[in-house]
Amino acid sequence: MADSVAALPANPGASTGRRLALFRAPVTGPNQGTQIDTIVNRVRHLVRSNAWAGAAVDKWVASEIGTGVQAKPVNGSPEHKVRATRTWKRWIKVSDAQAVLDFYGQQALASREVKEAGEAFARFRWRRASDGLPVPLQIQLIESEQCPRHYNAYAPNGNVIQEGIEINKRGQAAAYWMYRAHPGDTSALTIDAGTLVRIPADEIMHIYHPLRAGQLRGIPDMASVIALIFGLDRVQDSVMERQAVANLHAGWFTRPPESANVGPLGEARLTDDADGTPIAGMEPGTMSELPPGWGVTFNDPPGAGTDFPEYMRFNLLGFAARVGIPYEVLTGDLRTITDRALKLLLLEFHRLIEMSLWLYTIPMFCGRVRDEWWNMAVLSGALSVPDYYDDPDFYRETLWVPQGWPNSHPVQDVRADVQAIRGGISSRTKVTLAKGEDPEEIDAEQAEDNKRADKLGLSYDSDGRRAQAESALQIKEIIP
Repeated sequence: MADSVAALPANPGASTGRRLALFRAPVTGPNQGTQIDTIVNRVRHLVRSNAWAGAAVDKWVASEIGTGVQAKPVNGSPEHKVRATRTWKRWIKVSDAQAVLDFYGQQALASREVKEAGEAFARFRWRRASDGLPVPLQIQLIESEQCPRHYNAYAPNGNVIQEGIEINKRGQAAAYWMYRAHPGDTSALTIDAGTLVRIPADEIMHIYHPLRAGQLRGIPDMASVIALIFGLDRVQDSVMERQAVANLHAGWFTRPPESANVGPLGEARLTDDADGTPIAGMEPGTMSELPPGWGVTFNDPPGAGTDFPEYMRFNLLGFAARVGIPYEVLTGDLRTITDRALKLLLLEFHRLIEMSLWLYTIPMFCGRVRDEWWNMAVLSGALSVPDYYDDPDFYRETLWVPQGWPNSHPVQDVRADVQAIRGGISSRTKVTLAKGEDPEEIDAEQAEDNKRADKLGLSYDSDGRRAQAESALQIKEIIP
């Protein structure tokens, strides 16, 4: 009996039986070339024309960047930190080579490009001292399409060019081959947009999320749900049109053969319109008698269906899961979720955001901008640091402070923070930084507030000195 039963495959996923006979997965490497061009074009169209795709990008950027990721110097004397911070704040206002955004706006735009197109490029633009910038450096953001994925060739120096990226013998990016203008920008009439230019890799920042070892270019998160959201958009449009037709209330008279020239309105007839159609007056509660043999039939078109909302929700759950945003955050639909469950979802969402921020956005973009800013600030004399080149990493070390997450339960969350500080498992500095604030600025503000209150003879519960005095008094009353 056992001999007549076919042996099961060691790995059912590799079976070629009836269930998986049509599942023929192609053998693909991490670099797919021109296939991604179509995906990027479709995703960009969906982001601009589909409410859910556009909302997904907006909410991701708002959560990852918000009002900006701030940079704080770590090492050096207090005076040195003040000078560096003052120069940095002046520079971020003019960091954009196009003079449109500040550096925080460029962070948001880079994050948006990565979410939408799978990647973004940024180029260092060094300026002259006569340009009048605080530091002679600006950043130019470049869209993915300007570095053609279909460009595969050999460079004059013998390096291989794969998907627009020139690779050296070590397998590292040596240069990027880019168009002078966006190939889809029809207004660039004075620019030769068809000519490729070689840009050394040390001038380019390439921001993307590698998903496979050896992957050279980024892939949009929406690549696997393009068909889903496009089909869902068509279904929703069809249902909307069906509802519009359903709202057209119409009716038909059925008349007996012998009444060909007799109308059914009788005494209810008021007048005729321009083409001779009789018009009857109707008021709430009116009941009219039809002649013998006459009848009325009204249209009864189908509605949207009782399962349409659940159908939309089910498909949007899959879309939201792939783009990394909770369904409740994407749609604002909180009907079926409790506060505790929502908080658990937000914690997982925050972990995804922080992973993207600390593994990709900060090291690939923010950190490289900050390092080059230091180089140019010292080289141009904007900052005087005599021993900078002895150990540049000492001065470049930066504390990046993203915008903090708002409290979901303010009283409970603040109480938990206070207990964590008092219990020694956290510090005021860490709690303050987690909220996106600068602890040194808060300390300075509190000291200034206390000084002004003392001068005016005022006393507030927020004064920590008063809380310490009251605590000591309570202890003295308990232990004489």
